[in-house]
Amino acid sequence: MRSSDKIRYKIQTATVTEKLIGINVLVFILFFLLRTLAFLFQLPSDFLLEWFVFPKEPLEFILKPWSIITYSFLHSGIWHILSNMLILYFSGIYFLNYFSPKRLLNYYFLGVIIGALVYMLSYNLFPAFQGTGRSYLMGASAGVMAVLIGIASHIPNMRVRLLLIGSIKFWWIAAFLVVIDIIQIPMGNAGGHLAHLGGAALGYFYTNQLKKGNDIGKWFENLMDGIAALFKPREKKAKMKTVHRSGKTAKSSGTRQTKSMDGHDKQKKVDAILDKISKSGYDSLSKAEKDFLFQAGKED
Repeated sequence: MRSSDKIRYKIQTATVTEKLIGINVLVFILFFLLRTLAFLFQLPSDFLLEWFVFPKEPLEFILKPWSIITYSFLHSGIWHILSNMLILYFSGIYFLNYFSPKRLLNYYFLGVIIGALVYMLSYNLFPAFQGTGRSYLMGASAGVMAVLIGIASHIPNMRVRLLLIGSIKFWWIAAFLVVIDIIQIPMGNAGGHLAHLGGAALGYFYTNQLKKGNDIGKWFENLMDGIAALFKPREKKAKMKTVHRSGKTAKSSGTRQTKSMDGHDKQKKVDAILDKISKSGYDSLSKAEKDFLFQAGKED
């Protein structure tokens, strides 16, 4: 019970960046476990994967429209997911200092969508890709690049410290990664690099529109809020109570005031427990404090 409460608390207090990383890692492990089982039993290993990767053919995409999002949670190998998650974690720290978690999700998923569309258009328009046969896109790079370029466009001259390099301006990092993608297009994985550039372009354009007062991702945020509302349990309406005009009215008013005071005291106790966790860690809490924090989280 204690370990489950601790896990629940860590999930509740994780940043949106950490939650995205956690989902990507869990999906990566799940699909590679399935691939291992398929290998051991000599079964086709890619039949499930093909339903979630993004295709270059528009007609195939129409049959599986969800793939424009799901492809971003699939990675081809350890280095692929490791590099993406490291960049997402690094850029997410700075991003959340200036923007809200919901806006980070806007950048991330709109970058994923634009990256996929750039990939599809490129493979169907450029002569270099004619006759390439079946091709699929996978990986979170377009969304990661949208977040990185988005925050780099907002604070281009902020200096950040990198291992073995020292302190450099944020826009240098962003420009380096964009140039690397452009250079590598003829060398292999052209579709992937084009998708990265699509996500980068979205991040740059989004930030510049925000500077002008235009939130181009607000429609996506509203859409996600609407979908989330469908899965939230409906609150039960409080039963109506009849209050008679008598001396009991004052008592009823006093009761409401007491409840308000209790809520204030409860919040003060929660804040004190959270301060204790930040100083000494979750394990320093007593059983009573852990139970109180868990119960308060359920009531909220």
